[in-house]
Amino acid sequence: MRNLCVTYALGMLNVCLLAIGAAASPTAPVVDPEGAVMAEVRTAGDTAGLQVWLQGFRQRAAAAGISADVMDHALTGLQYDADVIRRDRNQSEFTKTIWDYLDTANAAERVSNGKAALAKRAATLQKIEDKYGVDKEVVAAIWGLESAYGSFRGSGSTIQSLANLAYDGRRGAFFEGELLAALKILQSGDTTPTKMRGSWAGAMGHTQFMPSSFLSYAVDFDGDGKRNIWDDDPTDALASTAAYLAHFGWVKGAPYAVEITLPKGFDYDLSGERVTKPVVEWQGLGIRQANGSDLPDFGAASVLLPGGARGAAFLIFSNFHVIEKYNTADAYVIAVGQLARMLKGGAAIKAAWPRELRVLTFDERIELQERLTAAGFDTLGVDAKMGPNTIAAVKAFQRAQAVVPDGYPSLDILQRLR
Repeated sequence: MRNLCVTYALGMLNVCLLAIGAAASPTAPVVDPEGAVMAEVRTAGDTAGLQVWLQGFRQRAAAAGISADVMDHALTGLQYDADVIRRDRNQSEFTKTIWDYLDTANAAERVSNGKAALAKRAATLQKIEDKYGVDKEVVAAIWGLESAYGSFRGSGSTIQSLANLAYDGRRGAFFEGELLAALKILQSGDTTPTKMRGSWAGAMGHTQFMPSSFLSYAVDFDGDGKRNIWDDDPTDALASTAAYLAHFGWVKGAPYAVEITLPKGFDYDLSGERVTKPVVEWQGLGIRQANGSDLPDFGAASVLLPGGARGAAFLIFSNFHVIEKYNTADAYVIAVGQLARMLKGGAAIKAAWPRELRVLTFDERIELQERLTAAGFDTLGVDAKMGPNTIAAVKAFQRAQAVVPDGYPSLDILQRLR
């Protein structure tokens, strides 16, 4: 879900967490590139410190309406988990290119397993589509990426993980809010502390809802009186995902994007989500679908170049932004959209990717932003995130260097700045 903060820009995936899908297959395991010294810093807390923190938290939870019985049942006996803290602190160092990510996220096995899951749950998914107006293949694609169709839902205690992250994590206030939300779920009777399990960062169930998102969007679709996203039956989880997407404006039958070809001499300043035009204008500029046909008109659209000028190009529509509400990473959105397309029998991405390129490391991204700003191309902050401001700065620098201004933060750009 979006709260897990996966940050992606232009071919670079900076994984805060891709829910339990990270353990399943869309991304590789988190590594510790800094070794034992950093690990020692990252695990400075202990169970005694956690218990002291929990005493204060119980007072705040009580003020928010959580009963003493619920807290006693959920918070008693929690242990400090150094591995959870290590994973949280290591996230910013792990990056993948979009093509490496899509190789796994849209692999043939995931497509075939998705078709099998669609067939097995056909009646349920059709009812969900009919009620919420969200294409069943899109719901199935999110299910496939988040938990490999329920195979990897996570086995960690949600309460223990959130308590640790609130006590000793980088974003204590955020995770304390999620811990409070988790206690509210328990108080509502939807599940028990023993059954409330998921990823190390608190994402839960078949489609990896964070507790706050569960409170806002989860539904009891099977009518048993509980919003159950944890057990083997995925009905409530799948319906909750559809309800979430419907809330943010999903348009049934419309694509998230179409793959396109750009005309010779295309103005790359027109690329990026900040530039939106009617389809007829993009058509007039010479843009066509990858198969050569005219562009479909599903409302205002933008040109996205997730791998730079040498990679695949997409015309993205409103449904792209709806999937972004689930997870802000462009790579994730493309993976979901393409997997849904292939589950419908559509083709894979046609264009080649610049596979000889690698992503910049965390330190290199910091250096890129510092050098761009020092050279007069202000990134409006140095945070290693290749967001819109950094992309705009890269474009301005590329124009000054008389190279294609696609905004892609490559090693070549950094070397030109050095």
